Amino acid sequence: MTAPRPAWLRCLCDTARLMVGQPSYEAYVEHVSRLHPDRPPMSRAEFFRDREAARYGGGTRGFRCC
Repeated sequence: MTAPRPAWLRCLCDTARLMVGQPSYEAYVEHVSRLHPDRPPMSRAEFFRDREAARYGGGTRGFRCC
């Protein structure tokens, strides 16, 4: 396991992710564990693919540019 990042770096990374439309995986895991304890959270890779599909279209959702 890696060492925890300083708070300022975590904030900078979260801001950059939100600027490009990628929400926080850690916030997602916290949400699932708090509100949906019966469901296991997606892996980081699954979460990334799911958010990319939601933003750009994927599966049966069709293309979405904005």
